[in-house]
Parts: sequence; C-alpha cells; structure tokens
Amino acid sequence: MGRQLCFVPFVYVLIITLACSSSLIHAKVVEHTFHVGNITTRKMCQERTIIAVNGSLPGPTILVNEGDTLIVHVLNKSPYDVTIHWHGIFQLFSGWADGPEFATQCPIKPGHKYTYKFKVTKQEGTLWWHAHTSYMRATVYGALIIRPRIGRKYPFPKPYREVPIMIGEWWNANVMDVERIGMSTGGVPNISDAYSINGRLGDLYPCSKKHTYKLKVTPGKTYLLRIINAALNSQHFFKIANHKFTIVAIDASYAEPYRTSVVVIAPGQTVDVLMETNQPMADYYMAARPYNSAAVAGPFSDDTTTTGIVHYIGGPTKNSTAKMPILPALNDTATAHKFYTNLTGLTTSRFFVPVPRHPDEKMFITFGLGISVCGTPNGCINSPFGPMISFAASMNNHSFELPTSTSMLEAFANGVKGVYTEDFPDHPPLKFDYTKANLSSSLWMTEKNTRVKKVKFNSIVEIVLQNTALLTPENHPMHLHGFNFHVLAQGFGNYNNNKDRKKFNFFNPQERNTIAVPTGGWVVIRFRANNPGVWMMHCHLDVHMPLGLAMAFVVENGPTLSTRLPPPPADLPRC
Repeated sequence: MGRQLCFVPFVYVLIITLACSSSLIHAKVVEHTFHVGNITTRKMCQERTIIAVNGSLPGPTILVNEGDTLIVHVLNKSPYDVTIHWHGIFQLFSGWADGPEFATQCPIKPGHKYTYKFKVTKQEGTLWWHAHTSYMRATVYGALIIRPRIGRKYPFPKPYREVPIMIGEWWNANVMDVERIGMSTGGVPNISDAYSINGRLGDLYPCSKKHTYKLKVTPGKTYLLRIINAALNSQHFFKIANHKFTIVAIDASYAEPYRTSVVVIAPGQTVDVLMETNQPMADYYMAARPYNSAAVAGPFSDDTTTTGIVHYIGGPTKNSTAKMPILPALNDTATAHKFYTNLTGLTTSRFFVPVPRHPDEKMFITFGLGISVCGTPNGCINSPFGPMISFAASMNNHSFELPTSTSMLEAFANGVKGVYTEDFPDHPPLKFDYTKANLSSSLWMTEKNTRVKKVKFNSIVEIVLQNTALLTPENHPMHLHGFNFHVLAQGFGNYNNNKDRKKFNFFNPQERNTIAVPTGGWVVIRFRANNPGVWMMHCHLDVHMPLGLAMAFVVENGPTLSTRLPPPPADLPRC
C-alpha cells in the first residue's frame, strides 16, 4: 500500500512534467546578427551607395516558429543613427525591443551595437522588420515569417513552397538627404524614381532587364506568396497575369479565404495568398503599380510599375514574351475599397480573438495634412505657403514631435516629467465637414507637441479614424504598435454614429496592425490595451510620419508583477 501511495504521485508528477515540457520542447532560440552599413549597388544605369543589412537588399529573411525567442544583434556600421522595428510583433511585456527611435529607445549611434531580444508568441504568418529611423526604411528592411509550432498545421492546405514577395521603393539619390532637404525647406521630400520586387526593379526601368526578379514554379502546385509592402509612400495594386489568388492571412492574422485576381496592399501591410500554377507553360509578369488616392497637393509617389516574372519550369526559355496583367487605374478607389472591405477574420483559427464588446475608452480622431509654423529660422525657403510656414500633418489638430533627450518609454518607466504630456484629446477641437474640400485655410494650421493618450491596463479602446480633406483627401495607412485591432467597419464621408454603428461586424472582423483608412472616409477599430508601455500609432507613409501624423498610447502597468513592464536591458542605447 505504501509503495502504491508513493508511486501514484510520482506518475502524476511525471505526467505533469511531460505535459509542460511538450509545449516547450519545440520552442527554440533563433539568433541573427545584423551588420548595418554602406554598400554600393547599380540600378537604373547608376551606381549608388545605400545603407543595407548584411550587404543585401532586402535584408535577411528571419524564420521563426510561434513560441520561439528571437535575438538579433545589431551592429551599426553606417554613418547614421539607426533603430530596428519588428513590425506587427506584439512585444508582449517586451516593449523595450519595439524599436521606434525616441519612442521606446534612443538610437543606436554609428559604431555602436544593441541586442534585441523578445519572444514571438500568439502570432503566425507574415510580418517584417525595418529601420524606424526616417527614410532609412527605404533600404533597411526584410521579411519576418512566423510558422506554426512543430506539430501544428496551417488552417489551409500545405503549400508546395513559400515565397516572400517584398514591394520596395527606390531613389536615385541618398534617401537620407532626400528627406533632410525636403523637410528643411518646408515642403515634402522628392518622390521616388522606381519600385522594386525583392530588391529588383524590373525590366520596365532603364538598365534593369537583366536584373528582373524571376520566380520559377513547378506546374500543378500551390504556392504561398507572402506579400509585403515595404514601400515608403505608396499603396500598391499587385497582380500576376492569368492567375488568381486565395487570401488566407493578413498582417499575421488568418483570414476567411477570399478569392481575388488583384491584391491591394498599403505600406506596412502583409497579405498571404495561395496561388495555383494551373496555367499553360509560359512566362507571366507579376506587376505592382501604386494606388494614388490623393486628389491634389501631390503627388507623393511616382506612378511607375515594377515587374517580376513567374516562369513555369519546362516552359519556353528563349525569346519568350511574358504576359502582362491588366492593372487597375492609379486612382481606382472602387477596386481598393472592394478588396479591403471583403477581408474578414477566420474565427476557427488558433489565435482569433473575439471582439471585446464594451469599450472603456472611445476616441474620435481626425487626421490629415495641414500647415504649421516652420521649425527652423532659415528653413521653409521652398514652402508653397510662404515664408516661415511649412507642410504639417496632424491628429486631432496636434502635430506630433518626438522627444530628443530621452525615449518616451524610459520616461514612462522612470517617472520622468517633461518628456510628454498625457493630454492627447479624445475629440478634435472643432467640428466641421471633414471630407469637404476647399475649406477655409484658417482650419489648416496645426500645433506641434508631444501629447499622448493614457489608458488603464486591460482597458478596451475604440477609435473612429476620420480622414479629412483640408489640403487633400487621401487613403492613409495607420499602424498601431504593440497590438492587433479589430476593424469593425469602414466607409466614405463623415462618420455618422447613429447610422454607421449598425454596420459593425462583431462576428468575424479582420484583425490587423495596419489599416488603410479610405480616402475621404473613416474606419472604426477596437483593441484591448493589455500590454504596458508606450505604443506609437502613426501613418505608415514616411512622407507624412515626419510631418507629425502620429500620436502615442501610454498603457499603465497591470496589478501584478507579471503584468508590469520589466526593467530596461542593461545595454539599452542612451541619448
């Protein structure tokens, strides 16, 4: 009897130990080293020196499984400050690793290094990483792919092969100078000269035919294309001639399968599609061209087309002409809106989160372009608005300025005053017809400051994002750090609470970290603030982010030690 009593607890302990360890046995540490520095490359008949990671454009693709810990050592060998943002990663209780300069850390100075370390949890799909230091994002970026844990499957048929497709943007100039000159003169930076697919411009550009990206495919297979828009300032239409796609995920959230011949993707967004190689043996162009929604006050992006080639193995190899897809018009808002609004979440997927039903905080945020007093005495010489007046962008009439002496997260963690104020307004200061063009110029002026919205841990936040037409209506991709949000509804015109609330999707809304707010329209999003720290929300058009189209949330610590922001890493860069 005594022997049996001793044996049974031992068995229970063994079972519990095995059960606990089984979920950890496949979790691993994935480690990378990023050398950020100058490389020389030749594009469009010109040699250029650019900043890149490990000598390649795009930079390294990071592959992890859900549950892994990612460690990336960043050695800054460039002549500029740099930080790296892990776009879309939740950073659950690891906000120090989020990356935006002066928000969660001070920059990594030239000749210095910093190690990012965080756990990738409760996410599967396609994300990406990029520099969060001004226009450096044009060349410092790469894919971050999260596969299911070993033993788990995709909620769709296993593809024959997985292929990242990264849409980028190219300048025949030093991009850091492009931004500096544009901002210092009160205007906006020069538009780009080309776009790229996986770092290659495509044969529609000068001197680029030999360097077109080519995807070789086997007939009769299903490919998972992980499409990422890494461009700075352009949403894109993406098509492959004669082929259709099945959307299965967006922003590393599984989606209800949606069949389409065109993908519309904003800067910062990712879209996972299944493509069947079921066409005759030939070559087919993949092509991306911008969706330009701004009516005036631009353009903010060029209107060229980048191409790659899908080559069927065994098909013609010499003197064959690839078939070109018919792309939507540059201003085809109807096609863009149809695509965005037809996306829904997959409620049966592992990490689908039901919509929280009772918001604790309700915000109505107007945003768009405007003007402000020039920040430099001798600047704004090329401003279209006259001396000492510059382009600006704002949210609820506040144009966001990042601090320069310390990061906001350090100020939050250490109780430092004077870095930001906790009075970002829940509503705009004035009600007007937000989407009517040609309004009085008295509405254009905005105030520069560093205001944040403070919310309690685990509170539910609902935001109406309302586009304005003060200078021009435009489709703005808004990105929230640290969280996914549910997209409850979206539409055109001024948001009407009595009418538009009836359109809310509480059953299977899409979950995203970046949403393209319709030109001259609105979006309603909702999220649970269950991650303490400082989290930026900003436009992912880099032409607008430096102009101030941003704000930040400060999420208070939770009630227990496990729900509080941990202390900063010992090697956190200092300003």
